Formats: sequence, structure tokens, C-alpha cells
Amino acid sequence: MPIPTIVLTHAGGPHLDAYLAGLAASSEVSEVVVADAGGSTFAAAQKALGPKLKATGKDAVAMLREHKPKLALVTMEAVLAPAAIDAALEHGCHVHAEKPACVRASDFEPLVRKAEGKHLHLMLAFANRIRPEAREAQRLVREGRLGKLYGMEIHLVADQTRLKSPSYRQSWSGQKARAGGGHLTWLGIHWLDLALFITGAEVEAVAGFSGIVGGQPMDVEDANAAALKFAGGYFGTLTSGYYLDRGYHQHIKVWGEKGWLELNHQPEVSLKWYSTAEPKVSGIQSYTPPNEPTGYTPWVHACARAAAGLQDPPVTGREGLRVLDAIYAFYEAAKSGQTKSVKRG
Repeated sequence: MPIPTIVLTHAGGPHLDAYLAGLAASSEVSEVVVADAGGSTFAAAQKALGPKLKATGKDAVAMLREHKPKLALVTMEAVLAPAAIDAALEHGCHVHAEKPACVRASDFEPLVRKAEGKHLHLMLAFANRIRPEAREAQRLVREGRLGKLYGMEIHLVADQTRLKSPSYRQSWSGQKARAGGGHLTWLGIHWLDLALFITGAEVEAVAGFSGIVGGQPMDVEDANAAALKFAGGYFGTLTSGYYLDRGYHQHIKVWGEKGWLELNHQPEVSLKWYSTAEPKVSGIQSYTPPNEPTGYTPWVHACARAAAGLQDPPVTGREGLRVLDAIYAFYEAAKSGQTKSVKRG
């Protein structure tokens, strides 16, 4: 049965247009209400949702109480998100939240415990998890095609151009107290989660450097170079930064005793691997994903199906917390110049 949904947001809510489009397209969502204390998003919601929009209001708690939604989609600046997530969980909602959903991991941890205690899903917006090539890469690793893992390279580089805009630097995304961090909490977080999703790895300790290399006057970082130690004793590196004039450079490489794989976002060949575990197959193999929708619309649909009890959640609250623990431990390590252990649990 399709479920009622609430959107908790505000002006500048990240990816709001994409989320509204996803809700409009999802057959698992029956109706949507939108709560925004400033009211500036209501016109966009009406345009995107049409007759699926049931109501709008400025008091989120009142709307949660009145409309009794089953799923809350929270897209807010990081510092404001924990309170909204907590209110949604308190009213019995499964929650999908735009990452990082906090400015410190210790603010997200009690939300995970509350969700687990209430048997509710808490899903951070890691939409790359449902890409076909990511699922295929996970299958290859989990089936032992690479054998024992030896190391990983995680690489996500975006553009410096956005940082040169005064409006961007003055937005919540450009302020550490409101965003939690810069490139790593906004973009690098996706690729770190995807690497852990593919391999099943857990980060045990972090070290490295984080700062501003492009010279823009802001207090969130544009560059991160991280060293990662994983449970099991192998290592990895993470490059996360704004370096280009436009576009992205992004890949994940995994090496093991029986081979390697590389995942990227090239449309021609997005996944390739080599494995000695397949004696009848020689050379480098490749996988080209099917031509199917990607991005936030199928992700929202998957979260709605999970909230409706039709499938497992595409990400758990505990998985999201592990990524956040690693990222905020890395920031501490970079600031102190010392290796930091990462909480596991």
C-alpha cells in the first residue's frame, strides 16, 4: 500500500528539487506534506508534486502529529538536521536524510539508537549504492573474486569553480559550523560509503591532511588526503577535493590476493576487474550497466519501498554512522597531526 510522506526542509534544502521529483514519480508514495518554517519551498513543491501534495505548513511537529506520515524525507543544512530527524522518529516515521545530517558524529549516534529501538529505518542519502555497477562490484568482492583484500584507493575530485562564488561561500555549505565540513562531508562521503558498501570494510583508524589549497576565503576545506586502516589489517587512501575547473574525476580501486577491480562513472565501461580466481577466464573483464534510471529518483523509490515494508533499506543507520565516525575522526586527526581510532559498532 502506498505510504504518506512528509518533507522537512527550508530555503536552500539540498537536492530538494530532485527529491520532490523522486516523490512525485514513486508509486509507493500516496501523498506528500511539506513542512518549512519559512514557507519559501511551497511553490516548488506544488509545481513538482501537483495533486500528490496534500498540505503545506510551517510547524513540522504539528504536521507530523496531524498527518501521521510513514516516511520523513529530511533535506536540511547539517546543523539543523538532527532535531528534525529526532522529531520524525519520535512520531514513528522512517527517515531518509540528506547527508551529512549532523556537524559531529556524536549528534547522529543517538538518532541511530532511537531508530533501532523503534524498529525504524534511518537512511542517509547514499544514492550510488543502488547503481547496477556498484551492486555488481559488491557481488564480485563478496564472492571472493579478489580473495583477501590488500588495499583500496578512493578518489573523488570536483570543481573549484563553485568555491569562487561569494554566494556559495556565504551559504551554509561554506560554513563549517553549519555544514560540518567541506568537500569530504558533501562529496567525498559518497565515495567513502560506496567503497565500504562494495567491500564490507570497516575503517579502524585514520590519519592525514585537510585544508584549503585553492586560496578561497572560507572555513570549510577544499582538500583532503587521508590514510585509512581497515579492520582486517589492510590499508587505503582517500583523495577528496575541489581541484578542477569543471566536472569530476572519480574512481574506486580495490586490490586483493587474487586480483583487482576499478569502479568509475565512465558511461562506456564503469566497472572492470581482473581475477585469478576464475581459471577459465583470462585478462581484464568489464561490465557495462544496463540503460536504466540512476540518481535520486530510483533512490527515493527504494527508500519509500523500505518504509512500506517491501524491501530492505538501501542503507542502515548503523552503516551511515560508521561513515560519519570515520569522517569526523579524520578531521580530528588532520587537526591534531595524530592518527585517530574510529569508533566501531
